[in-house]
Amino acid sequence: MYVCNCFGVTEAQVKKHAEGGACTPRQIASACKAGTDCGSCVRRIQALLGRGDFPRRESSADQGMPVLSEVEALEEAA
Repeated sequence: MYVCNCFGVTEAQVKKHAEGGACTPRQIASACKAGTDCGSCVRRIQALLGRGDFPRRESSADQGMPVLSEVEALEEAA
């Protein structure tokens, strides 16, 4: 199955580069150009590399507090 239609890069090729040590979409791009044209395949490459789900950083905005409160708290602490 094709991952990158722009350069004809397959899922098997991405996995082969990953096995060879490429562990980021940028490293995959360096190896085979996938992700360097339209960019629509970058999320698929991330998923193949096991990087599809990134942990979210908790912030004040996530807790319903105004973001400015977080900035003011940081300024007071400094």
